[in-house]
Amino acid sequence: MASKLTTSNAAGWAFALPGFGLICLFIVVPFFLAFALSLTNQRLISPNPTEYVGFANYKSLLSLAVITLEPERDEDGEIVRDEDGTPEYPRVRTITRNPDFPEYRGMREWFRWHSGDNARVVVASDVVFMKALVNTLTFALVIAPGQGGLALLLALLINQRLRGINIFRTIYFMPVVVSIVVVSLLWRFIYDGNDGLLNNLLSGLTFGLFEPIDWLGRTDTALGSIIAMSIWQAVGFHMVIWLAGLQTISPTLYEVAQIEGASKWQTFRYVTWPGLRNTAVLVLIVITMQAFALFAQIDVMTNGGPLDSTQTLVFQAVERGYGKQDISGGSTISVVLFLIVLTISLVQRYLTRERS
Repeated sequence: MASKLTTSNAAGWAFALPGFGLICLFIVVPFFLAFALSLTNQRLISPNPTEYVGFANYKSLLSLAVITLEPERDEDGEIVRDEDGTPEYPRVRTITRNPDFPEYRGMREWFRWHSGDNARVVVASDVVFMKALVNTLTFALVIAPGQGGLALLLALLINQRLRGINIFRTIYFMPVVVSIVVVSLLWRFIYDGNDGLLNNLLSGLTFGLFEPIDWLGRTDTALGSIIAMSIWQAVGFHMVIWLAGLQTISPTLYEVAQIEGASKWQTFRYVTWPGLRNTAVLVLIVITMQAFALFAQIDVMTNGGPLDSTQTLVFQAVERGYGKQDISGGSTISVVLFLIVLTISLVQRYLTRERS
């Protein structure tokens, strides 16, 4: 006997079935396949049979440890220092390659800090993955408020009934419809260290005092340059979402605020922002999802360099899965990325939920 749910919504289920089937085929099934492959040593092309390795891939990907190095001392017990007066320490590989310390085998130094005379060294089984994880989180933390805030500001500016306002809406939205590959190539020329537009512009504004910078060739500017370009490229898309939310707020509320003598800031705080609550949740989630999917800009502009300073999780998953033919490693990164994004999405949903 058919239930009331299926009989009364037969048409709805019929319309939803193709979309649901495509979601299962291209999202749900690949995720479970990726999880299954992450538990093996599967290679893209290999004559060796696939073997089950359990969670070994996750262990080699996520293993971290802290090693304490004491400074070297001379025969008199004094600390040995270099020409700059910095204490000299034993090489980390003397520990990671020592059979007496099997727990550190295969690990490499990620970063270190000093505590008194001792040096604390963080070692990881996969330093490149750790850099990619930090870069991805940094990108998301900067992009979410930066892109969302700028998009809201632009939406407030163009949410006016003025002659020619649609021209500005079009200009702001134009980068969204251009291929991200084309945009990345364009900005690579802008960031060029020799004769790039940005260097020439800054040099002209400072009357030649500005020294040209290789924006994509330096570890301290490469990721920031990509963040700036990404904000510019996608801000128009989120501007349109904010604009749609602004136009759902009743004009009567603004009239009441004006009658009550509210300032522009008070009007925004007590009328506009509460009316944009649901829109803000949508924008925040969309920006976060797009931030964690960062790939094209990295692939075109830096290829993960310099010195792995622009590595990201998606770039690493593709590079390992296809570039190095390590399907199990790429699948492991994909599963870890999915769990991170799911956790952040649930936290965002909890923090932005409706409160009674």
